Amino acid sequence: MKILVINAGSSSLKFQLYSMENEAVLAKGKVERIGMDSAIASFEPDGKPEIREVSEILEHTSAIRKVLDMLVHKQYGVLGSIQEIDAVGHRVVHGGESFSGSVLVDEDVKREIKRLFDLAPLHNPAHMLGIHAVEANMPEVPQVVVFDTAFHQTMPPQSYLYPIPMVLYKKHKIRRYGFHGTSHAYVSERAAMLLQRPLQELKLISCHIGNGASCTAVMNGKSYDTSMGMTPLEGLMMGTRSGDIDPAIVPYAMGKEDLTLGEVNSMLNKHSGLMAISGISSDMREILESMEAGDKNAALAFEMYEYRLRKYIGAYAAAMNGLDAIVFTAGVGENSPALRKAVCTNLTFLGVELDEQANAARSPEDRRISTERSRVQVLVIPTNEELVIARDTHQLILNRLNVV
Repeated sequence: MKILVINAGSSSLKFQLYSMENEAVLAKGKVERIGMDSAIASFEPDGKPEIREVSEILEHTSAIRKVLDMLVHKQYGVLGSIQEIDAVGHRVVHGGESFSGSVLVDEDVKREIKRLFDLAPLHNPAHMLGIHAVEANMPEVPQVVVFDTAFHQTMPPQSYLYPIPMVLYKKHKIRRYGFHGTSHAYVSERAAMLLQRPLQELKLISCHIGNGASCTAVMNGKSYDTSMGMTPLEGLMMGTRSGDIDPAIVPYAMGKEDLTLGEVNSMLNKHSGLMAISGISSDMREILESMEAGDKNAALAFEMYEYRLRKYIGAYAAAMNGLDAIVFTAGVGENSPALRKAVCTNLTFLGVELDEQANAARSPEDRRISTERSRVQVLVIPTNEELVIARDTHQLILNRLNVV
């Protein structure tokens, strides 16, 4: 079975094509600058050089058509025909309380995703464009949606409710939802395999640290608490997002600077975090380079970033009344030995003992970076959200075929 995985944004679209017999990636790529006459389509067949084309792509239906044309291209394509694609899996950021797992797309599912637009106005409408674009190009191919929030639907009320009037939850579903769920679920399972222990017996803290960052307490294989909230703005300090702040700052800043609600929202999401404190970049690599050159603002940004992550790890260890392992994943988590070292050096009270040589080593494989005598193990596990989407899509299609 061949599964096409789609991650649609408002002006971009990423894709990977899987052969599920061996979970091999046959091809991957993306379409950028959708809506312009100079859109860029890149295509990378497995084991071959990347192909890049510039052309007019004005909407998502044309973007999907471009992807399909590349997949079946006579010279560099990997499929004989579009009919070889058995199903399409989509990433959808917000499933609210409606979805605790992945589902096949039907009219009811589409209506519910649309109803949730208010909870994820930057993401869910774009995902819906991707769903409609696939329908327009491959009307007979089944589609599956995999939600970032689904993994966190196991959180207990004391974790997901906010201490505000309950009427806001009952009427408007204002609560903690959490994100990066496919990543946290994937690395938790991999951690159990690496530790050679049942996932249901473990207390883990999964740190998905990229430009967007979240921390999740995983107890007995289920999400118990997570740092992102009703939106991806809450929690850790991130590349351009503020993370946790005093909510009174919003009306205060609006009054002092004569800001609109939209301007404050933009400030907190796009002009805060590492970018705001360093004044240089939201990229951790550039922050570290500037630190080494003696830039004090870059050093402060790094220290704040590390400190806030460490606080969440400590809080979640207390919330679960114990901890077996800390998992680092995503762009920064996988590729920044300096951040991992700073965090672990300050967690010795938990029994964390870092193996500095293992931490400094570069590897694309799952690995342990703590010493053998460390009471809490520290792992680096590359995430693979696309594979999770492909697997869920594959399983739902098999279930559908068995039912039929």
